[in-house]
Amino acid sequence: MARAILVIEDNEELAKLLDLHLRDLDCRIDLTYDGDTGLSKALNGTYDLIILDLMLPGTDGLDICRRVRMEKVYTPILMLTARSTELDRVLGLELGADDYVTKPFSIRELQARVKAIFRRVKELSQQGSSDRAGVLRAGRLSIDPEKRRVTMARKPLDLTPREFDLLLHFARHPGRVFTRPQLLDTVWGYGHDGYEHTVNSHINRLRAKIETDPTRPEFILTVWGVGYKFSDNLDTRQ
Repeated sequence: MARAILVIEDNEELAKLLDLHLRDLDCRIDLTYDGDTGLSKALNGTYDLIILDLMLPGTDGLDICRRVRMEKVYTPILMLTARSTELDRVLGLELGADDYVTKPFSIRELQARVKAIFRRVKELSQQGSSDRAGVLRAGRLSIDPEKRRVTMARKPLDLTPREFDLLLHFARHPGRVFTRPQLLDTVWGYGHDGYEHTVNSHINRLRAKIETDPTRPEFILTVWGVGYKFSDNLDTRQ
């Protein structure tokens, strides 16, 4: 069955170009050219992916992302932005976007990102049956894979979808060291030179949410010169 993609992009020429090339991935495309209509469709429609421009007439892309996640809609979001500052990208990821592409971009790169998101969704759905086995616990940290819920000392933590996936991956492999390219490939579903900073920024934000002192982490540890690992000194169990 063809996957449904909502494209919210006010540049009609670019939107139609995306429509043409995403159909090559056997996807059904719904084009929207303004933020207000895009928000309504995102909240009320059924889509496998939302491709979202940040600069839009009406409701802007960041506000659409915020509203969608506030309504507990977990459709993956791929941001398109002409903004080159790290702050805009980080803010979008903090609000719950799954990935971003900075304009100008190649169609082949965009197609690769879309396919990577679909692979990740498929892998997560296949893990669903094993996730029902129980909740992962490590010290005061509790991770419920099926409900996608994390608590610290029984208090809920507000993680973005990607932060949750990253934490769950670490917790499932305590003590195992992962390089940044390995994390990109496994958690993000793609590996591209120059995107290792994406891993760093997500780990920094994740530490800020789960660690008592992010400068002296207890859970996600840096292995200098190699990458990161989840502490194997904790009682990690189901």
